[in-house]
Parts: sequence; C-alpha cells; structure tokens
Amino acid sequence: MGSQTAQAAVLEFSHRKNMELPEFITSSDMDYFINTLSDIKVKETKPDLIASTITHYASKWLPELADDEGDRAVAHYEDSQESVTASWTKKRFFIQALVAILPPEKESIPCNFLLRLLRVANMVHVGPSYRAELEKRVSWQLDQASLKELMIPSFSHTSTALLDFELVLRLVKRFASMEDVARSGAAVMKVAKLVDSYLAEAAVDSHLSLPDFVDLASALPSHARSSDDGLYRAIDTYLKAHPSLSKQERKTLCSLIDSRKLSQEASVHAAQNERLPVRAVIQVLLSEQTKLIKHVDWSGSLSGARSPAGVGLELPGRCFSKRETSVQQMEIKRLKEDVLRLQSQCMAMERQIEKLVEKKRSAGSYFSWKKLGFKANRVGEVGGENEVGLGLKSPLEIKTRLLRGRNSSNRRKSLS
Repeated sequence: MGSQTAQAAVLEFSHRKNMELPEFITSSDMDYFINTLSDIKVKETKPDLIASTITHYASKWLPELADDEGDRAVAHYEDSQESVTASWTKKRFFIQALVAILPPEKESIPCNFLLRLLRVANMVHVGPSYRAELEKRVSWQLDQASLKELMIPSFSHTSTALLDFELVLRLVKRFASMEDVARSGAAVMKVAKLVDSYLAEAAVDSHLSLPDFVDLASALPSHARSSDDGLYRAIDTYLKAHPSLSKQERKTLCSLIDSRKLSQEASVHAAQNERLPVRAVIQVLLSEQTKLIKHVDWSGSLSGARSPAGVGLELPGRCFSKRETSVQQMEIKRLKEDVLRLQSQCMAMERQIEKLVEKKRSAGSYFSWKKLGFKANRVGEVGGENEVGLGLKSPLEIKTRLLRGRNSSNRRKSLS
C-alpha cells in the first residue's frame, strides 16, 4: 500500500511539473522536489523509479546535468537575473540535498549522470563529504563511464592543469581496489581502454607532470590491458607535447609499455619513432621479430615439417594464403635487416666510445714518453751517436756508451 501511495505521489509531482515549468526555478520548487523524493524514499519505493525521477527533473533544473548541456548552460547563465554567487549557492544546496537522497543501490543512477553531477559539484564547491560520496558512486560503475563525461575541467585555483587529473586518478584507484574488479575481467579491460583514451587527451596539456601521467597509467594491474596500443598512443602524444624531457624520463615512460602487447601497426610505428629511446626501439623490434618467428614456426609445423613447438598443439581456425605468407616473410626479412642495422650501429658507437676512452687514458703517458725520448736523443748527441731508441736504455747502459765515446776520442788523438 505504501508503494502505491509513493508512486501516486511521483505521478502527482510529475503532472504538476509537466504542466508548466517556470523559466527560473525558485528555491521553494527545489525544496518541494527534495521533500517529495525524501517521502518516497522512506516508503520504500523501487529504486529505478526514484532514479528516473531524479535524473529527469534534476536535468531540467540544472541544465549542466543534461546530455546536451553545452549551449543551454551558457544561455542559462546569460538569461538569469540572479548573480553568479546566488546561483552557485542555490545549486550547491540543491546538489547536496540531491546527493543525500540518492538510492543506496550501486547501479540505480547512471554513471554518466553522476559524472555530470560531480562536475557541477566541483564547480560550485560542495562539501567534501558530498563530493566523496559522488566519487564513491562513480567508481562503483566506472566501466560504464564515457570519455566525454570523464573530461572534467579543473576548478582549482592552485592547479595549472586544464583537466582535473587528480580526480580521475582517485576514481581509477578506488575502482582498482574493489573486490568485484578482481572477479570481473571485462570491467577492468573497459576501464583500461577508458584510461588510455583519457591519457591520450590529457597528454597534450603541457602542464601535466610526468609523475601524474605515470601514476594513472600504472594504476591498473598489468592484466587489464590485452593490447598496449592505446597506452603507446598516449605516451607518444605526451612525448610530442613535452619535447624537453630528459633521456631518463623518456625511459621511464617507455618502461610502461609491454612490447609483446603491441600490434604489428604499432610496432612498425614505434620502430620508426625518433622520439623513443634507442633501447625501447630495439626491444620493440626484437619482440616483433620473436612473434613473427614463432608464427613462421607454427606455419611450418602445419605444413608437415617436424618442429618440437608444434607437438600437442591444436590447429588454428584457418590456414594462411600464399599471399599472406609471402607478405609475412618479407616483413620478417625487413625486420631482421632493421635489427642487424641497429645492432651494427650500436657496436660501431661502442667501438668509438672505447677508442675515445683509450686515447684519454694514454694521453698522459704518451707525452711523458715523448719527453723522455727527446732527452735521450740529446744525450746521444753528446756521445756522438744520434740514436732514437736511447731513451729506452737503462742508466747503466747510457753511462757505458758515454765512456766508450770518450775512449774512442782519446784513442784518435793519440794516433794523430
């Protein structure tokens, strides 16, 4: 009986508000709406009925909550005769009252509506407890969120970033810590794709710090991404927007990518990407070469060749055509040539570095030997014998040579 009365109250409220909606909603209308929903909630009405009523009429009174909120929200501010402060105060009280009467069920309110509500709540600066409640409800069903609604701007005066990156990081971390996430792999993969798309959009902001980017990219477990193509696109966008990153920072970014999870198109792009470190490019090429070699071994085992890897494996769904096989073989050959070329370049660079180090080490000893050789030549001239290798003789041998020179000169004088 209580449920029928509550439904009748909703119908009466709907009939009253559908008759004629005022151009500017007064505080009494909002109070009537909140009080009616509170009475309905007490009488244990179905949550979907309360949720539909909330989303419908809240979107009419707050144009920012509607799906097409762009132009209508601006027009509402321009046409309203209230001051901005008064309008924001009214919205703040209305959102706080609305959050207090939300149904407790997790999926009673759509996630996108909650994200729009959270955006307005941050804009008008609602209380911390109400904002935390909205964030908790959004994180419950983050896998149902859309990228458009997740792009919430930053309303903080202390932050220079365009988007509220910290908010999204809190939502993702709360979602990853839920117990249901470990059991539902599909939900985690949806959120991972959403995060990669969000990172690609946020990466163009030059004020986005590297630690924030890394924290959000690594907030989900490694099994959340079946492919790292979206993450690679986000990292490449971040490298474009931040050309002044150091070599170590680029290595930190590229360490987030698992080269084994890149598709062939992404691997080809990464192999030619000059913004990536050399080590990351080599890892991508080696990973792609390994995958292609395994594929060729698999194809060879199917064609009748004996291969240990093909023992006990099931056959794939279809056989590859000759054209596909030839294309793959050409790709393998090209990748092998790229790998060999890069390896030869690395070896040449290492040889040059070793030569420079060796020259630096032997520079001091070279000049000291040259100086000794010059002195030895001078000593040889005194003895009448200009020998270059005298500098390598011991002091006893030098003395012996000098004595021989003197005796020979005395003998020549006596003969004369």
